[in-house]
Amino acid sequence: MNVAEVDALASAAHAGQVDKVGVPYIGHVRAVAAGLVPFGDHLVMAGLLHDVIEDTEWTADGLREAGVPDRVVCAVEAVTNQQGVPYEVKVRRIALNRDATLVKIADNAHNSRPDRSAQLPEDQRARLAAKYRSARDVLWAAAGALDVATIINIVNPSLLDELRKRQTPGSPS
Repeated sequence: MNVAEVDALASAAHAGQVDKVGVPYIGHVRAVAAGLVPFGDHLVMAGLLHDVIEDTEWTADGLREAGVPDRVVCAVEAVTNQQGVPYEVKVRRIALNRDATLVKIADNAHNSRPDRSAQLPEDQRARLAAKYRSARDVLWAAAGALDVATIINIVNPSLLDELRKRQTPGSPS
């Protein structure tokens, strides 16, 4: 299966779904995938499918049966929420898998875009900003600054200042 076929699968799987700000969900997964282009087709496919197990009827086995490469499915499984597993535990688990880490960094970056978060109620915006910032502490450390910068420069350049501050010794993060 190639990127175009995976894009079509993701588009069909997320048909009719909208994200937190009310836009078609496929836009989110495509934005995540765009941030992963420099890392190769496997990660682009994982970005396109990163929420498909969690938010649709697709299963990991179904994806494999459809011809999605195992490396892609493994990354998707790693970023998929598991019932009863706290978010912080999930993020630490993701950080153990390089492919999953890069996918989650792109997902986090897109979810943290100011133009998206500005459309949320203030209480939800503040709660999610803290959640995403905390996840970045773990994910960015696991990936390394160059890979993080590559992704956020594409997906959410507003995070570049945060990355620079984390890289400067003595700077508050």
